[in-house]
Parts: sequence; C-alpha cells; structure tokens
Amino acid sequence: MPMIRLMVHRMGGNPEDAKDIFQEGLMIMLEKLDDRDFILTCKFKTFLYCVCEKLWKSILEKKRAAANYLAGRIDSTDENDFTELLDNKLYKTIFRDVFESLDEVSKKILTLYWQEKSPGDIADTLGYTYGYVRKKKCEAQTELTGKVKEHPDYKRIMKSESIVRKKVY
Repeated sequence: MPMIRLMVHRMGGNPEDAKDIFQEGLMIMLEKLDDRDFILTCKFKTFLYCVCEKLWKSILEKKRAAANYLAGRIDSTDENDFTELLDNKLYKTIFRDVFESLDEVSKKILTLYWQEKSPGDIADTLGYTYGYVRKKKCEAQTELTGKVKEHPDYKRIMKSESIVRKKVY
C-alpha cells in the first residue's frame, strides 16, 4: 500500500484516491485469481502495483478528457444553434428521468458523491460502511449509464448525430 500511495501522490492524487485505487486493484486481482487460465509470472505485489498504476492512469486520462470536453463546450457556447440547445435540454430531461428511477440509496450516494464528498464522509453521513458506499456508488453509476444509453430519446439523438457525421464527413 505505501508504494501505491506514493505513486498516486506523485501523479496528483490524494490518500483517499490511493485507498480507492488499492481497493479496486485488489478486486481485479481477486477476479484474476478466480480465472483458471490466469498464471502469475511475477511477484504478487509487482502485479498489484501495475494494476493499480494502470487504473490510476486511466482515471487521470478520463479526468483530462472530461476537462477538455468541458473546456470545448464552454468555448463553443457562442456557436450553439437551436438544435443543440434542444438536445442539451433533452439530455438533462433524460438524465433527470433516469436518475429518478434509481433506488433511494443510490440517489443519495450519487448526489453526495457529485457534491465531492469522499466515500468515507458519505458512509458516515448515511450510516453505511465505506466498502458498501464504494460498491453501491459503482453499481449506481453503472445502472445510471446503462439506463441513459437505453433511453429511447438518447438513442434517437445518437442515431441522428451519427447520420449527420456520415453526411458531413
């Protein structure tokens, strides 16, 4: 754990991030160990470190991509056309509808998470264990994402955007 904490810290993370990465790395390791075809060819802690490093780098890449996307969206606000404004309103409606379809615990955990509360703080606030909050947050995010992607209006928007891209390029 100290090496993972140091690696995460050197790449801009905090101790809470290191705990999360370590826990996710252990979960992946358990999944690998359950696979009969998996053969460990190095030290366990070396492999765990590599898994955690890859996880942290993928999180950093997602954060960078999100920041770039948001910067692009902010820069292009002057260029919004009527259809884009309608689509954005529809995205919000889809998200709100899907979010409301989640169970109450998932909604509470996600809301607190979006308010940048740590899993430990969320666990204390709601009276759950740290592990339960992390697991429930992941399950809720997965469910939310899946339901949004399956929403008929979202599918319609994605289909129309892919048609426009094919015609333009």
